[in-house]
Parts: sequence; C-alpha cells; structure tokens
Amino acid sequence: MTETTEQLPATIEPDNNAEKPRLWPIWVVAGIALLISVILALWSWQQWNNHQATLQVITDLRQDTAQLEDLYGSRGSEQSQRMQAMEQKLAEQRELIATQQRQIDHNARELLEAGNRTRTDWLLAEAEYLLRIANQRLLIEKDIKGALSALESADEVLAESDDIGVFPVRQQLAKEVLSLKGIEGVDRTGLYLKLEAAIASLHDLTDQALIHDRAPGFSMVGDDQAPEDGSNMLTRGWNRFADTMKQVVVVRRLDEPVKPLLSPDQSAWARLNLQLMLEEAEMAVLRGNQPLYERALNKAISTVKDWYDNTNPAIQGISGTLTELADRNVDPRLPDISKSLDLLKERLAGRTAAGSNGGDES
Repeated sequence: MTETTEQLPATIEPDNNAEKPRLWPIWVVAGIALLISVILALWSWQQWNNHQATLQVITDLRQDTAQLEDLYGSRGSEQSQRMQAMEQKLAEQRELIATQQRQIDHNARELLEAGNRTRTDWLLAEAEYLLRIANQRLLIEKDIKGALSALESADEVLAESDDIGVFPVRQQLAKEVLSLKGIEGVDRTGLYLKLEAAIASLHDLTDQALIHDRAPGFSMVGDDQAPEDGSNMLTRGWNRFADTMKQVVVVRRLDEPVKPLLSPDQSAWARLNLQLMLEEAEMAVLRGNQPLYERALNKAISTVKDWYDNTNPAIQGISGTLTELADRNVDPRLPDISKSLDLLKERLAGRTAAGSNGGDES
C-alpha cells in the first residue's frame, strides 16, 4: 500500500438498516378532511331541503289564508244580501197586512151598511149592474144581441121588486128594447168567414184566370212597311192586296225584348194586392167601420174586373161574393139606451136619501 492510498478517506458503505420516512399521517388527514367535506355537504343539502319545505309550508298557508278570506268574504256578502232580502220581505208583509186591514175595515163598513138594505135595494142594484152591462155591450162592442139580452134581464129583475117607483124605468126599458129589436143585427163572424173564404180561393187561381192581353208592353200595330200609293196599276194592285191582308192577318210587334205577357211576379202581385184589400175589409168588419168596408170591397171588385177574366167560373164566384158582401151594413145606427140607467140611478139616490132622513129622525 502506497502513501496516496493511505491518505484517502475510507469508503462509506450504505446502511440498509436506515429508517424510511412515514406517509400514513398525510393519508389520515386527507381522509378526515374528505369525511368532513362529505358531512358538511350532507348537512347543507339537508338544510336546503328544510328551507324549501319551510317555504312550501308558508306558501300553502298563504293560499289557505287567501281562500279563507275569500270564503268568509263571500259568505259575508251572501249574508248581507239575505238580510236585505228578509228586510224587503218583511216590508212587503207589513204592507200586505196593512192592506188587508184596510180591506177588512172596508168590508166591515159594507156589511154594516148592507145590514140596513132590503131585498128591494139588492134587486135595484142588480138591475143597475145589468143596465151598465147593456150600455157597454152596445157602445163599446156594438153587440146588439148582448145589449138586448141585458136589458130584458134588467126588466125581469125590476119586475120582481115591490118598488112602485121603478115604473118610469121599466117604461123606458120597454122603448129601448123595442128600438134594439128593430135593428138588423150584423153577423160579424159570418162576414169575416166569408171574406176569409174569398182570400183562400185567391190562392187557388191560376194564371189562366188573368187577362193576358192587358199585360204591359204588349201593343197592336199595323205593318208600317207597306208601300205607299203609286201611279201605276201594279202599285195600286199591291196596295189593295195589302189592305185585304191587313183585315185578315194581324201583325203584332213587341216594343220591348221578348218576355212573358204576364210574368209570375205580376201574377203574384195581382193576387197579393187583392188579398190586402180583402184583409182591409175584414178589419173594417171587426171595427164596424162602414166607409172603410165599402171602399175596400169596391177596390177589390174593380181589381177583379180589371185583372181577371170574368168568363172564368172561379172569378164569377168571387165577384158575386164580393158584390153581395159590399151591400152589407156593418155599422148600423145604434139607439141611445142610457136613459133607463139614468132613471134608475135617480131612483136609487132617492131611496138612499129617504133612508138617511128616516135614520136621522129616529
């Protein structure tokens, strides 16, 4: 061994038995941190769910509160309406009770007064009612038969009474009954039905019953193309021939484009016009208007003569019926039958005054 070799340090051999660094504390810390993170996440999620549930509960409570408010509010309005209706019904009941009370008082007074009436008073009151009915029937309804029946019934009632003071009333009644019997009654129902039958027959008429030659737009003219008089024999012969042919052959010329001589519209218009005239006559019968009745039927008769063929059997029947109806009087002169009623009123007033004077003296 040399000197150099002796001066070099000795070689250090690795020690295989040296301790290695420990890593497990880091993994423990990481695991604990992860676990804490998971726990925090779960807790946060649970808190969020609880918050959402709380918000839902609050929303439900608000909705329930609003529904309750609406319910109680509508019930309150219904209750107020019911109260108003009940108050109105109570007011109506009070008014009805007051009216019934007044009616009871009136009936009581009537009964007290009726207790003092005799059978004659009741008969006279009934006769007065019948006379009023007779005047109304004659003046308003123009019902001669109804008025005559009411007058005769009133006379029979007066005959049952023992009051000699009704003699002037019965005397006037006899005159009025005789005057009504002298009037020819008007069968308004019969006249109306005859006019209705005439109107119904119009709808059965055909266009053949109309006068076609009187349709507008149709004219009869000669032949304007005939030659004028000439000086030679040929011209004069032609003129004679043409004159002869004019007497045998008639040339018809239409001034307008070719169209039916009487169109369906014209035919329908003729029937409708006649129907309106007859309906006007019906109204006059019901109202007892003689001038309107005569005017409507005369117009209808003229229309039938102007527009329809009088040789047609149906037209002859309608024309005869209208002529017969035109002679009827739908508004006869009515007599005055109010004098008997006035006399009876005077007699009733006299009996009432006599009864009052007798009561005062007693």
